[in-house]
Amino acid sequence: MSATRGYPEDPSPNDWQDESELPVVRITAAQAALLRQQDPALSPWAVVGLQCVAGILVTLLAWGFSGEIAAMSAAYGAIAVIMPAALFARGIMSKFSSLNAATASFGFFLWEAVKIGASLLLIALAPRLIANLSWLAMLAGLFFTLKMYWLALLWRPRPKANLKA
Repeated sequence: MSATRGYPEDPSPNDWQDESELPVVRITAAQAALLRQQDPALSPWAVVGLQCVAGILVTLLAWGFSGEIAAMSAAYGAIAVIMPAALFARGIMSKFSSLNAATASFGFFLWEAVKIGASLLLIALAPRLIANLSWLAMLAGLFFTLKMYWLALLWRPRPKANLKA
């Protein structure tokens, strides 16, 4: 980090023997706030919202091209992504998950496992819940809804330039 932004200079590589001895540089609350302003985080709820839009679009396309059964199957595929993603977002945004770095890491992996398990369960239940399930339409709903993670990364908030400490 450069001193021109209000951060301490990075130590030179000659200041330590190996990577296990890398120095830890503490920053102030003001510097942390500046970092958050310069590189804003993407809300998991924004991703869930984008997935909802994609699920609606793929459902409407399936209905327009193949009828009601395909639309229900595509919607179910989208729901098999959206509901677990919303559960994940709720879990990682909880107060417990933000207590410290250890609980945040544990919470992320725990809720990711819950999300994957819930998605697999919903997919396994699909033939029992949707009469005359169209597997192709359901997989299209799953696929296009899952791809919204990539689109959300492209649309994430841009860093703000020229912020002073």
